[in-house]
Amino acid sequence: MDFLFVITIFLIGFIGSYISGMVGIGGSIIKYPMLFYVPPLFGLAAFSAHEVSGISAIQVFFATIGGVWAYRKGGYLNKTLIIYMGVSILIGSLIGGYGSRMMSGEVINLVYGILALLAAIMMFLPKKGKEDTPTGQVTFNKWLAALLAFIVGVGAGIVGAAGAFLLVPIMLVILKLPTRVTIASSLAITFISSIGATVGKISTGQVAFLPAFIMVIASLIASPMGAKMGQKVNTKLLQWILALLILGTSMKIWIDILI
Repeated sequence: MDFLFVITIFLIGFIGSYISGMVGIGGSIIKYPMLFYVPPLFGLAAFSAHEVSGISAIQVFFATIGGVWAYRKGGYLNKTLIIYMGVSILIGSLIGGYGSRMMSGEVINLVYGILALLAAIMMFLPKKGKEDTPTGQVTFNKWLAALLAFIVGVGAGIVGAAGAFLLVPIMLVILKLPTRVTIASSLAITFISSIGATVGKISTGQVAFLPAFIMVIASLIASPMGAKMGQKVNTKLLQWILALLILGTSMKIWIDILI
């Protein structure tokens, strides 16, 4: 493993984790395509779909720890939301993570493309959450939240993500939660989800550990930095950044699938 490879993987992890910490996602929506497409641009060996999903699972686990830690004193973590959605998404991600070993790389990419497309559509739908509602007074349909989190968990477990790129628009559009509560709580839920995805990927031998380790180091540095920036940036700007990231990634994945 040469110096160029290490630097490339580190930068992918750093850039993706900074943005993910800022907008409240685990970062797989950014790093999944970057791991696929960036190394070959520098003449480096390409990762397989199974390797990318395995590396993503490990990286998201550590990136979300950093993000949650940065938000812990902000007052935006909704414990009820985290418990209902966290338990459900953990069960779903365990199922998806284990089941992915029986799928081909093309199927994993297709699942990722479907998830990204759904997230992109939802991010451009109108949000109705009251941004000034105190965290302790936020209300939502608990069982609907749990069901949606389970479904997201299954798909996210398959692609080695934690599902935050789909959780965030669900929380904003369907559950109608305030943006900062969504961002902070989604990081905690994503951390719980990443446990299931990580266990599933490691136990089925889908993880390239050295690249994953490099990504983890980058994540632990960049994710808290991004989370602190996210607390200062206008909520509408955060929504647009996430929407454009998801839309761009979705388009790239579907172009590759269809062409």
